[in-house]
Amino acid sequence: MFSRSRSFIREVKVELSKASWPWDPKEKGMKKYRELVDSTLIVLIAMLLLSGYVSFWDFIMANIVGALAR
Repeated sequence: MFSRSRSFIREVKVELSKASWPWDPKEKGMKKYRELVDSTLIVLIAMLLLSGYVSFWDFIMANIVGALAR
């Protein structure tokens, strides 16, 4: 059982060493997370724009269907 656990942990370390992390380990403070923060802001802005677009068309379609149902 322990040999399987050690083998799993060794494989996890190998795979994590292959990963590309969004920061340079030598940087300190918020500079370290700059790419992460920028990516998060882009995702939030995209979500707001998409939700506004969907809400707009939902409002338009609800009014059209409401007018036709009267």
